[in-house]
This record gives sequence, C-alpha cells and structure tokens, in this order.
Amino acid sequence: MSGEPPHHALTPRRELATLLALGAVQFTHIVDFMIMMPLGSQLMRQFGITPAQFTLLVGAYGLAAGISGLAGGFVLDRYDRKRALLILYAGFGLSTLACGLAPTHHTLMAARIAAGAFGGLAGSMVSAMVADVIPPERRGRAMSVVMGAFPVASVLGVPAGLKLASEFGWHAPFFFLAACSAANLLLASWALPHLATARHDHEPLRQMREIVTHGVHLRAFAVGAVLVMAGGCLVPFIAPSMVANMNIGEDELWKAYLVGGVCTFFSMLIVGRLTDRVDKLGLLTWMSAASVGVVLVLVRLGPSPLWLACAIMALFMVTMSSRFTPAMTMVTNAVEARYRGGFMSVNAAFQQAASAVASMLAGKFVTADAAGRLAGLPLLGYVAIGFFVLTVLCAMALRAAAPHVSAPAKIPQPAEAAA
Repeated sequence: MSGEPPHHALTPRRELATLLALGAVQFTHIVDFMIMMPLGSQLMRQFGITPAQFTLLVGAYGLAAGISGLAGGFVLDRYDRKRALLILYAGFGLSTLACGLAPTHHTLMAARIAAGAFGGLAGSMVSAMVADVIPPERRGRAMSVVMGAFPVASVLGVPAGLKLASEFGWHAPFFFLAACSAANLLLASWALPHLATARHDHEPLRQMREIVTHGVHLRAFAVGAVLVMAGGCLVPFIAPSMVANMNIGEDELWKAYLVGGVCTFFSMLIVGRLTDRVDKLGLLTWMSAASVGVVLVLVRLGPSPLWLACAIMALFMVTMSSRFTPAMTMVTNAVEARYRGGFMSVNAAFQQAASAVASMLAGKFVTADAAGRLAGLPLLGYVAIGFFVLTVLCAMALRAAAPHVSAPAKIPQPAEAAA
C-alpha cells in the first residue's frame, strides 16, 4: 500500500479541540465498559442473579461491540465521519441512560447490548477521525492524547462511579455517564470538523471484501488482535490478586489505580512523541520487553505493603499502555483513507473478540486454593508473555509488507508543504 493520502488539515487550535472532543468520547466509552466489574456484588444482590449470569451481563457489551463492528465495516464509509460519530454517540448515551433505568436483569442485558453496539462503533469512528485530521508525522502524539482517556478513566471515571454507586446505588454511575455523554455530544457537535469522507460510489459487499482480503489489512488486524490479548487475560485478575495474594484491602485498591493512572497519563504523552520520532516497531519491541519484566514480578508477588502494590500497578499500567500507541499507530497507518471507517470498525470487532477469548482463556489457568489465594497466576503470566512476543512478530510481518507504517514520520519542509 503506497503512501499516505492527503489529510484534512486543521488549525492547531481546532486540531487540539478535535482531539480533546474525541478523547472525551473515548472516556465515557471506556468508563462504561470498566464500571460493570466493580458493580458485580450490587447487581447480583439487586437482581438475584448468579455469578455466571453476571458474567454474561458483562460479556454482552463486548459481544455486541464485536458484531456491530463487523456490520459497520459494510456501511460506515458511506457517511461523513462527524455525522456518523454524532449519531452513534447519541445512541450510546441513550443506551447508557437505559442501563440506569433498567428495572430487571433482562432489561439491563438489552440495554448493555445496545450500549456495546453503539459504543463499539463510536470508538472505531474516533480512531478513523484521528487518522483523517492528523498527518503521519504527528499521528503518534495524537493517538496518545486520545488514548489518554484510559488512564483518566482509571483515575477519575471508575473511582467516581464507584463512589456514586456506594452513595446512591448502582443506577447512579449510569446516570452520571449519560449526563457526561450529553455534554460530550454538545462539545463534539461544536468541536469536530465536517470531513467530506463519504464515498458516493460505495458498494458495501465490495468494500468489505477489499477490506478483509488485502494482505496488509490482514496483518494489521493480527497486530490489533494479539495486542489486546495480553491485557485481556491479565487485567481481570489484577485487582482480585492484589486482595487475595498481596493482602491489599479492598478499600485501598483505588490508591493503586490512582497512582497507576497518573503515571500512565504522563508516560503516554512521552511515548506519543517517541512514536513520531523513532521506528514504531522498535519502540513496541522495547515496551514489550519491559512488560515482560513487570509481569514476571507481578504474578509472583505475595503479601506486600501498599507502596509496593502502587509501584507495581504503575509499572504494569505504564508498560502495557505504552505498547498500544506505537502498535495502534502502525495499524492506523496501514489503511488508505477510502477504507478507513470500515477498516477501523472491523479492527475494533476483532479486538473485542480477541479480548473476550483471552478472558475466557485466562479462566482456565486461575483457581482459588483452600486459603482463598489465586493459584495459576505465574502460568498465566507466561501466556501473556507469549502474546507480547506474538504482537512483535505480527508487527514485524506488517512492517515487512508495508514499511511506511513503522518508519519515523518525515517532517514536511515548508517547500514540500507548499507543493
């Protein structure tokens, strides 16, 4: 796939406003996904459901996002990015409001399916818009700004949601997210530029065939899928292992997430700048190697002081998140603008499915012993390390097929820009 097509140039101020608006959309999407697990005890008590039923309630979001992502691959490039994002995000906000209003387990399930379907598609539009408006030489930095929604969600969103749930009940976090979504919708309608990206000659079946059969696209999908699998198998057991194995009180977990989120916020800004200046595959390799070291320590920790738990959480979140910026920049660089909306939608679907598969795989390795400690974590750590290595290998294959996706971006000279 040859060079990058022209992007939609914006003024620096409008560019920043666009990235902040897109980051705000991602923030609510991430918090909505993350908030369900800590609400488990309240929801099981409220609706009288079993842990297995609650697992289905959590998994419904990702499953719906994956299915809608595949469907979106057929049609999203038919519409302008801003219009598509605003409609999808409005659907996400209404679905989140419906979650808070749900009177039964089954209505909550239906609302979560709708939220996942709309939220997954909106998230893919966010990634597509970043590539539409940011030139390659600054795309890594831009991706780090938008992806900064994850540490902000960890530091502010999830703790605030849990506090609201403890004070006002499980409904409150969803009402909070619905209110944030309404405010973000107004912000996005003002800040996001109108991009003439709609393809009037769009043929859905041909579009999807070209997306899923192109060799470079397939390599990019592989990178995106295995990238999330390491986190997908480890992250669900981080908080439980801190309580069961490290003897950290449940009322102190927020401190570890706070420290980790703050460190990740600043590290992602640094990694974003590095992504634009160095070879992306090399940066991904170094960050993956650092993740290996952290995981080998994390899965073997026994009773530990709170300061050590905060430190290891910070290292885990920093190294894991630092893999995403160079890897996702490579994935975004791998597609032409005319395929971008559908491509990012399909990629999001594959990532959701891969994360779900990794979570189910992790459950095969981890058990609770007679003392309540989680056993099998070291073996699960080796599985995660395998995914680290596989991510680098897939990225090497992608760079071999399309060298431009990994190379340091060429900074255009004034004469070149004028030409």
